[in-house]
Amino acid sequence: MSKIKQTAGKDALGDFAPEFAHFNDDILFGENWNNQDIDLKTRCIITVVALMASGITDQSLSYHLANAKKHGVSKKEIAAIITHVAFYVGWPKAWAVFNLAKAIWTEDIPSDASAKEVYQASMIFPIGQENSAYKQYFIGQSYLAPISDRGFPIFNVTFEPGCRNHWHTHRATKGGGQVLICVGGQGYYQEWGKEAVKLQLGDTITIPANTKHWHGASKDSWFSHLAFEIPGENTSTEWSEPVSEEDYFKAQDFTQKFTKSI
Repeated sequence: MSKIKQTAGKDALGDFAPEFAHFNDDILFGENWNNQDIDLKTRCIITVVALMASGITDQSLSYHLANAKKHGVSKKEIAAIITHVAFYVGWPKAWAVFNLAKAIWTEDIPSDASAKEVYQASMIFPIGQENSAYKQYFIGQSYLAPISDRGFPIFNVTFEPGCRNHWHTHRATKGGGQVLICVGGQGYYQEWGKEAVKLQLGDTITIPANTKHWHGASKDSWFSHLAFEIPGENTSTEWSEPVSEEDYFKAQDFTQKFTKSI
């Protein structure tokens, strides 16, 4: 087990507040962080969660995120940790932490990288594997990555450019529905009988139960969203016809014109 050594307190406050500097460097980091009852990776995760819960998103959190990466926390793990904690401490805090984490969990992209690899490097959530189980309900290639499967399953769904799912409905006799949170690229969401809505990073869609709809990528952009089901009674998914080429391109034409007009 590597030993944590800290001098930031003495460097910054040695003359102004020597006692505080001593507590920071020698007690907090010197003794507490080097206590082997908890391994350093776990200690790093606990610290990141505590700072996130407190709403601290300055350089101190950046330091501890970098420290977490240094001690073995992977990009996939930090994404899952922040997502899990978001449900307890708030979505805005999660967005702030993700913005810091993305700058730390970066990877060099080789010149011969595939389009999928380039897109993955731009997004903190994993793309996952080909969505073969639901292939029959998609036009184009989609991918599925489980983010959390404890109590409240969350999946990251990724669409290649031009990919979209069929019209479908989340049935429920009470409650139910689905929430989508855009985490990468650009896509569209449309309810039956209504105009399409453009989705970009950070946009959220709450889909009511028993509402026929589709969602997918734009024709020239990858697209990813987190998806989770709203609890309900007698829930199921009813798949309908594919989205026609005419409806798909009409959706993009409308949203482009609407964007330019506002």
